[in-house]
Amino acid sequence: MPQRLAWPTLALLAFVSAAASAAPASAPVESRTDAAAAAATEPSRLAALVEDYFERWLELNPIAATSIGDERYNDRFEVSISPDWRTRAERLERESLERARAIDAKKLSGQDLLTLEVFKTAREREIEGFRHPSHLVPINQFYSTPNSFVQLGSGQGLHPFRNAEDYDDFLKRVDGYLAWNDQAIANMREGIAKGYTLPRVLVERVLPQLESQVVPKAEDSLFWGPIANFPETVSTADRERLTTAYRQTIETRLVPSYRRLHDFMRDEYLPKARTTVGLGALPGGDAWYRYLVLDYTTTNLAPAEIHAIGLREVERIRREMVAVKERVGFEGSLDEFFVFLNTDPRFVHPSREALVQGYVDIKNRVDPNLPKLFEVLPKADYEVRLVEPFREKSAAGGSYQAASEDGSRPGVFYANAYNLKARPKWAMEALSLHEGNPGHHFQITVAREQKDLPRFRRFGGYTAYSEGWGLYAESLGQDLGLYTDPYQYFGQLEGELFRAIRLVVDTGLHSKGWTREQVLEYIEKHSATSEARRVAETERYIAIPGQALAYKVGQLKIEELRQRAERELGERFDVRKFHSAVLNDGPLPLDVLEAKIDRWIASQRG
Repeated sequence: MPQRLAWPTLALLAFVSAAASAAPASAPVESRTDAAAAAATEPSRLAALVEDYFERWLELNPIAATSIGDERYNDRFEVSISPDWRTRAERLERESLERARAIDAKKLSGQDLLTLEVFKTAREREIEGFRHPSHLVPINQFYSTPNSFVQLGSGQGLHPFRNAEDYDDFLKRVDGYLAWNDQAIANMREGIAKGYTLPRVLVERVLPQLESQVVPKAEDSLFWGPIANFPETVSTADRERLTTAYRQTIETRLVPSYRRLHDFMRDEYLPKARTTVGLGALPGGDAWYRYLVLDYTTTNLAPAEIHAIGLREVERIRREMVAVKERVGFEGSLDEFFVFLNTDPRFVHPSREALVQGYVDIKNRVDPNLPKLFEVLPKADYEVRLVEPFREKSAAGGSYQAASEDGSRPGVFYANAYNLKARPKWAMEALSLHEGNPGHHFQITVAREQKDLPRFRRFGGYTAYSEGWGLYAESLGQDLGLYTDPYQYFGQLEGELFRAIRLVVDTGLHSKGWTREQVLEYIEKHSATSEARRVAETERYIAIPGQALAYKVGQLKIEELRQRAERELGERFDVRKFHSAVLNDGPLPLDVLEAKIDRWIASQRG
């Protein structure tokens, strides 16, 4: 199921409360009984529809199935950029939307009505997405199927390697991945012909990622990881068989495929790559960007409005940073304070291992304090791992991979140790709160453990909700025993500042024609960010237009709702109950969340 779902309008939300009183109280008993019997069919039809959709969606997206612990398709890898797959996927969306529109919303109430309207508008948004040619630019340095497939097959990713069957399943998945690589080349050639290419700078970042998989022998490949670490459950005979099969697959199939893709992008694609960086420079790029803004933020905010919000937030947060500078007794300017924070040796980790241990220590400090703020805690745990070397140069400072539903695979907080001087200690507490508890791991796991919700809601997501929650979680540090060091609190402000900067520079790039150099200059002028991070972040915004807007937009909405609840409930306000109200129905579009919290506030007045 798509990670960015759409939402019902406020008018439809108003219908939620009205539906319960739709039937006239004076209707005859027999009439009311017949009506109740007829109405009872609508919730069941809805349940069947959303379950059927999710089942068909999993079959189309076998890696997503693996990620949630559904192993029925562990031997499959779909070519999700092929004409055939896109036709099948769009057909599913259109057929499901038609069935949803046939359900009588007047015969639904509560969660059922909410599910129907969220589902309908989600399908409409996905159908709209097929109008834009993302399949013609299928690779970038940030979201990359070639990189993801390495993770999948490394023995440290989503695909399990517990027994011989798991190993055989992955070999079958290789077939689909090789077809994906070939399709990517065909699509990029079509993109060249139609005027849709990656910016040259992104191609230059992709090339070393692909080249790192072109190794002289199988033992040098990350795909060799499962062979180097056989579990005891694999017999001697199977080990010998699989070792031979993996060696042959790596050396005669995977490595040549990575080489072919690399050489195509270097020799044929790079010379044709565009020198512009904004989406607006592409045919239909302005409309494409507006769609992405709407899709990622689940709001109707125009790019110009978001740009203005970003400018205001940057100035507000910088004023708070000045207060921290004065608190620690630094006598220079804020810009000089930024330089000090990025150059003083006290803020640099001595090793990669120390960085990981630092995040583990933070987790161990936070977890015992979670009951102060939350009624429901996730059952699944998470662990901290380093971002793999082959992708660390272009990866974010941190990222999260969700735990499996059955608990067999924990959540993973990936910490980036590339260039330790660019990963200062003072930024750690905020990043841990964002990626781990009570941020992404907490929110995603709580949602997945809500077994009474339809699966498309439990396992789906809205970037503005999830990233908004992650950024909001950073603000909870003091209540969780963190930010006792003013430098760590500055780290929280710096993280929030960077999300505000994203509003300015993402819209600047894609709707105002800003260059890469303008973005780098703006970030350098307004933040304490190191050069390495400035470059990686700028190129991330170029690669995935609109995604970076979701963080601050979502956080501002959650904070607005909390302030509203505190103001209207006064002494009745309970932060633990508020957090339950935000989290206990799974991810929601921001307007749906707002309407829900308004109803919750009314219910708390007693």
